[in-house]
Amino acid sequence: MAVGASAATVAGGVALGRSLAEIRPALRPVLSPPPLPTYAPPPAMTLDEVRRAFIHNLHTGETLNAVYWENGRYIPDALAEAMRVMRDWRDGREHVMDPRLFDLLHSVHAKLEVERPFQLISGYRSPATNAALHAESGQVAAHSQHLIGKASDIRIEGVQLANLHRAALSLRAGGVGFYPQSDFVHVDVGPVRQWSGT
Repeated sequence: MAVGASAATVAGGVALGRSLAEIRPALRPVLSPPPLPTYAPPPAMTLDEVRRAFIHNLHTGETLNAVYWENGRYIPDALAEAMRVMRDWRDGREHVMDPRLFDLLHSVHAKLEVERPFQLISGYRSPATNAALHAESGQVAAHSQHLIGKASDIRIEGVQLANLHRAALSLRAGGVGFYPQSDFVHVDVGPVRQWSGT
C-alpha cells in the first residue's frame, strides 16, 4: 500500500478512516526506546570526579577497592564486584546494589577525610536471612532496605562511631541508624530518617 493510501484494509479490514501518513506520526513515540536511567550526584559531588568504593567485608575477608564512577558514568565491572563483596555472607546470595549507596559511602569517606576502608558488617540480606534475623531481634526491620540492595551496616577502624554517625546524618541522603553497643552505623538510600538501637 502506498503512503497516503486508504488504510481500510489495515487491522483485519476494519476501516480506520485515516491514511498511513496520518497514523505513522502517532506511532513514533510508542516505538521510541525509553531513556536510560540517570543518577544525580549527591550534594558536594560533581559529575566529572572519580569516585572510589573501599569496603572490607569482615565476614568473608574480601576487600573492594575500586573506582566505580569515572568520566561521568558508573563502571559496570566495579559495580558487579561490589555486588559480590556485599553479598549475603550467610547463604552466598547476591543482589544488585543501588549505585547511590556507593555515592553515599564515598561522601561519608570524604567528609571524614580518612583513607581506611569501611568495615562491612552487613550489606545485602536475602529474604531468608532477614526473616531469621527479624525473628531473633525486634531491631531488624521486616522490610529492611538491606533486602533491596540499598543499605549497609558499617564502621571504620580508628574513627569514633559517633563521628561516623554525625557524618552520615549531615548528608541527609537516606536512613541512618546508630548502634553503639553493636558498634556499627546503618546507612541506606531510602527515605531520610534516623533512629537508634543497641
